[in-house]
Amino acid sequence: MKSEREEGKQRSDVEGDGRRRGRSRMEEEVLKSYKTAESISNSCIPFAKSLVKEGAKALDIAERIEEKIRQLGGKPAWPVNISINENAAHYTPDVDDATVLKEGDFVKIDIGVHVDGYIWDKAFTICIGAKTHPLIEASELALEAALKLIKPGTRISEISEVVESVVTEAGFNPVRNLCGHGLERYNQHAWPSIPNGRNNIKDEIPADSVIAMEVFTTTGTGWVKESDLALIYQYVEEKPVRMWEARQILQKARQEFNGLPFAKRWLNITPVKAEFALKQLLDAGAIKAHRILKEQTDKPVAQTEETIIVK
Repeated sequence: MKSEREEGKQRSDVEGDGRRRGRSRMEEEVLKSYKTAESISNSCIPFAKSLVKEGAKALDIAERIEEKIRQLGGKPAWPVNISINENAAHYTPDVDDATVLKEGDFVKIDIGVHVDGYIWDKAFTICIGAKTHPLIEASELALEAALKLIKPGTRISEISEVVESVVTEAGFNPVRNLCGHGLERYNQHAWPSIPNGRNNIKDEIPADSVIAMEVFTTTGTGWVKESDLALIYQYVEEKPVRMWEARQILQKARQEFNGLPFAKRWLNITPVKAEFALKQLLDAGAIKAHRILKEQTDKPVAQTEETIIVK
């Protein structure tokens, strides 16, 4: 017969194995979601590149990519960003946007895919009418160098230093106040942040994290500033608001968009009512605006981004 101590130890071992198996199953499901999001993202990138050409409408490109994501079984983690020339980030076409791509434009396409909240983030730049461009190549090379360093224990400052070194050696500037970033469930900008420029951040890359590393390069001074225009918004918290449309937007932002960024054109509300409702929500602090980020000297910006699971 087994002693009570032996039986207790056996029960503990069995329970421990069960907990470990439970954690393993949970981790496998999370990894499966990430991998599905990655697969969808990988399919969307060549599709998106085929759309970026002279004469194409930015609105058509954004809507076709977003529809492609849905067809493949994912959801947009945010509105497709189509930031052109000096616009570095956060530009997505509005419902009446007539922007047409023209020769010489630096077109940055930033695509986020999520599956059950687990996000995969990729971006690329095309110079219309050219096979490539040194500004784009610099961002690609710097990203490649950064990805080699992203592993458990690497300091943030080490990655940022390599990015700036590669970019400046190519004759350009990194955009120093834009960063790579962590990804978490329903959180598109999680810790850690990895600046494009040199810093003294001693934080280390944690194991089992998901990092979206992105490099922005420019012929300008290397700093972006917020413009007055916002076309992308995000849920913050519940607040009382008077307009029925504002309450509907807040409900959508929380439930349909799961707290992730959304576009004005996703709301299916007349432009005038949408403006008033969004202003009411902003004033109440219920949502926040992601304003378009511009290079401060209006010089072109290139962007390259990839997501990596750190093991």
